[in-house]
Amino acid sequence: MKLYNTLYKDFEELYVGYSAVAIILSTCLGAAAAMVILMNGHDLVQMLQLFLVVAVCMIYMTSVLAQFKPKFVFNTLIISLLVSAILLLINVAMRY
Repeated sequence: MKLYNTLYKDFEELYVGYSAVAIILSTCLGAAAAMVILMNGHDLVQMLQLFLVVAVCMIYMTSVLAQFKPKFVFNTLIISLLVSAILLLINVAMRY
């Protein structure tokens, strides 16, 4: 919890800069996850995973553009990165 609070305070101080960099990070990680998901096929399971990755990335971007409170934006960033990373790792493990 101490790490979360430290990262959040830093994010809150430089909200605009970190939000811009985080959009790039979230988009790149989400795109990599989407690519690997689609490399595993086009079944219903992969389409649901693809929907999940796209949805969480879009929620983060929307929260930045709508200028929500920094705490909400930070939490959506963490969720976006975690979902994309987990699905990326799962699909890479399934692929190789």
